[in-house]
Amino acid sequence: MSLHMSCEMQLPAWLDEFVDDWADPLETVEQRMHLAVTLAAENVKHHTGGPFGAIVVEDDTNRLLSVGVNLVTSVELSLAHAEMVAVSLAQSAIGNWNLGATGGAQLVTSCEPCAMCFGAVPWSGVSSIIWGAGKEDAEEAGFDEGDKPSDWVESLERRGIRTRGGVLHQEARAVLLRYARRDGAIIYHPEKH
Repeated sequence: MSLHMSCEMQLPAWLDEFVDDWADPLETVEQRMHLAVTLAAENVKHHTGGPFGAIVVEDDTNRLLSVGVNLVTSVELSLAHAEMVAVSLAQSAIGNWNLGATGGAQLVTSCEPCAMCFGAVPWSGVSSIIWGAGKEDAEEAGFDEGDKPSDWVESLERRGIRTRGGVLHQEARAVLLRYARRDGAIIYHPEKH
């Protein structure tokens, strides 16, 4: 038996030019969330994945370390959520698995992290996480967000990871709902038996 020993997450072709053209500052959480939500909307517009976007910004400099969009359906990898893509690319950009190694980084995501992305946050080294839409918004659109502990926010805070939700909530929620109403929208989750 031959095992396929590699996988690849290729970002959509439109993304490089889009990020290069982004001129808005990233000094406030609202400005950062605007980029994350716009990435989610562009991903839907270009039919390159699900309605989720994320960015990682360096705390001290406000420098954009990476962006991520949901690639689950385009690269056929269930772990290719926007947050996972953004964190992986940021770690690659700084050459360290620990995003706190260079003074701290903020993960900004258009939607509250699902169970998988929540689990990855403490080990990524981010100093804070900001989200727009909530779990209930993603589930209203048809996505299965998985089970998280009821005190998930407090558990991150106990680890020293600052949190803030509901930033540009209506804008982020609107992207999810537009996607769900679109013809051919792929709401991915394993079939329940």
